[in-house]
Amino acid sequence: MTSTVLKTLVPGAEALIAALDLEPHSEGGFYRRTFQSDHHAMVETDSGPRYLMTSIYYLLTKDSPIGHFHLNQSDIVHYYHLGDSIQYSLIFPDGTLKTVAMGNDIIAGQRLQLHVPGGVWKASRLMDGLAGYGLISEAVSPGFDYEDMELGNRQTLSEQFPEHSQLIGELAQE
Repeated sequence: MTSTVLKTLVPGAEALIAALDLEPHSEGGFYRRTFQSDHHAMVETDSGPRYLMTSIYYLLTKDSPIGHFHLNQSDIVHYYHLGDSIQYSLIFPDGTLKTVAMGNDIIAGQRLQLHVPGGVWKASRLMDGLAGYGLISEAVSPGFDYEDMELGNRQTLSEQFPEHSQLIGELAQE
């Protein structure tokens, strides 16, 4: 299939942003909250009450290809939907680095789902492909709250994890 034919079959990033009513995210990319567990009691955390679970769409595009390093207190399960693959870089508290690709080529080792425990530094980047975007969903439990997220600072993370300073330089905000 030629790339011209494929482009007519695959919606562009702008069309997805409009259709899904996405807005820019502080870590990079675009998102929209799609669910919060309104019909369940709130969960009490060290930071206060949280929804039992929340969920979002999250989109990286060729114009916003990086979800910068950030740390969430809650567990997150990512679900790949469509577009190009997305590479995740995870830095665990002990400094262990794990790299995972989400995408539809499961034979090549890409994943359709990815669990990231709370307390792990996470960054994502769009891989080269024909679509020019990658769309996932995230389910967060206890539910997401900005008070429970920390955006990574390039200098601070490089000092904490010097063995990963080159990667941090590529994927963390200043």
